[in-house]
Amino acid sequence: MVPSLLFEVMLVGLLGMGSQWVAWRYRMPAIVIMSITGLLAGPIFGLMDPEQDFGELYNPIISVAVAIILFEGSLNLSFKDIRGLGRPVFRISTIGAFLSWILGSLTAHYIAGLNWAAAFVIGGLFIVTGPTVIMPLLRQSKLKPRPAKILKWEGIIVDPIGALLAVFAFEIITFLTAGSQDGTKLLIFFAASLFAVILGWACGRGVGWLFETGNIPEFLKSPFVFTVVIGCFTFADEIVHETGLLAVTSMGMTLANMGISSIEDMRHFKENVSILLISAIFIMLTASLELETLLKVFDPNIMGYVLLMMFIVRPLSIFLSTIRTDLALNEKLLLGWIAPRGIVALTVSGYFASILSEAGYADATLITTITFALVFTTVVAHGFSIGWLAKKLHLSMEGRPGTLIVGSNNFTVNLARSLQKAKAPVIIVDSSWERLRRAREAAIPFYHGEMLSEQTEYRLDTIPYEYMIAASEYNSYNALVCTTFMPEYGRTNVFKVSPYSRDIHGMGDIVNKVGGRILFRQDLSLEDLNQKTRENYIFRQTNITNQYSYKQYLNEKDEDAVLLYVMKPSGRMKFYSEEWRVTPEPGDTVVSLTPPVKEKKKIQRRLENQRNNNGNGKSKS
Repeated sequence: MVPSLLFEVMLVGLLGMGSQWVAWRYRMPAIVIMSITGLLAGPIFGLMDPEQDFGELYNPIISVAVAIILFEGSLNLSFKDIRGLGRPVFRISTIGAFLSWILGSLTAHYIAGLNWAAAFVIGGLFIVTGPTVIMPLLRQSKLKPRPAKILKWEGIIVDPIGALLAVFAFEIITFLTAGSQDGTKLLIFFAASLFAVILGWACGRGVGWLFETGNIPEFLKSPFVFTVVIGCFTFADEIVHETGLLAVTSMGMTLANMGISSIEDMRHFKENVSILLISAIFIMLTASLELETLLKVFDPNIMGYVLLMMFIVRPLSIFLSTIRTDLALNEKLLLGWIAPRGIVALTVSGYFASILSEAGYADATLITTITFALVFTTVVAHGFSIGWLAKKLHLSMEGRPGTLIVGSNNFTVNLARSLQKAKAPVIIVDSSWERLRRAREAAIPFYHGEMLSEQTEYRLDTIPYEYMIAASEYNSYNALVCTTFMPEYGRTNVFKVSPYSRDIHGMGDIVNKVGGRILFRQDLSLEDLNQKTRENYIFRQTNITNQYSYKQYLNEKDEDAVLLYVMKPSGRMKFYSEEWRVTPEPGDTVVSLTPPVKEKKKIQRRLENQRNNNGNGKSKS
């Protein structure tokens, strides 16, 4: 029985989301899982062939996905943030990208055997380092702030430029290799490109004005942007093909630099929609590969091209573009190796492969194969080597997972001090310089700024921190911080102090459902915790062993003690929470907030128990 098209749509979505979940669950690059899944479902087992089954809908779906992905990248191009990135980032994103384009194009022509048009198109695509792939790798590898910032911003800046460079390369090389000297077509293209830029700018300004003046209700903002992006792309593309990509990029850049208050709404929109589209499109692209095309990956020329791109083109472009900068040799080595190509490269390559084929370039079919070979190889190689290489080059933030605390007060400063004693990275963020005085006096790392500010996203390096605690004196602000950063840190790693000392009229149900998890206990507000620190409660560490079990510890601990967190021997932490069951094992360390007077009695009782236990054994002479 041949499955219906509806069943195949369901299967594509299921495989895409399933791959994303598996990648998240086992901390693997999502693109690797999606590649394997698409290949298994398509050319290997023949469960589906989206390109054949979707028919005329296949290319429009790919085109719309590319438009939204490019809009996603360009929405991050805020000029005021680019100006403050420093000389290395600027040179890598300009000179380095240009060198990578030229060297990559020459390699594609002379090594992979592509014609000049295909070579320069694919060379433009491959300057993209894939921010959707690089960001999870940076968080996983715990790079030091300097190289992490360079890799992050290189990906964001270069991401939309690569596809645009490929568009221009296609038109220019087609003109130069044509027998006719008539430049009318090329002039029409540049005129249409200018029109596309103006159209994108107009759409961006129009959307921004409608949002700022309140003419679009909140519930319609995301669908409205989605519709305008598709309309902007389609209108420009109908006039002259390929210029739709330029239009949506111009639109995204315009919105990014308008400073409108609804920019965060659009970012949530593009994150959610892009993840869905990226997953579905990547499954469709890999499942549509023919087995014969897939086997060409092992062609010596293609394998040679991939190796040269990884070991020669990328390092050379980095080293040449960073001459006379303050980058150290170990930083250049890391940057020269880490350049994973992502989903943007593969989706756009499929788009251009069809265009070049229609234009009569016979070897255009190799573009998808070469792109898949480079994407898959770089993601696997860089994804599984970045942590090891960073440690070897002393560029890794070695140590335990860190905690970012929002709000400076007596309790958070003392909690940060206890985390420092456990050798765990910690930082306190607050917008008040006066409140940060406690952190400064205690020598606790701090950041003076508004956590929800867009500037903080670029200036504060959050990579070393896996946990976030919102513990300001404003309960609604804590909930807002948790809600904002929950997608980035994960629901299980975001906490807030309880806004109530006791459950009043069933309000506890609401508290648990808004923002992050309740830290420690629901009956402990920030004021309660601050009061305990003012009463000189002690941050006590207790080692759980085979002789002294966690059950014994619970039976002996003071009833007024507050269980804070558990530190694993591996460095992992688990904070106690209303919704999070923590069961320490032998070797773990339990940190609690214990009353000072009863602390001495507790220690004396434990010493007496140990002496009694020793007395039951063999006595010493």
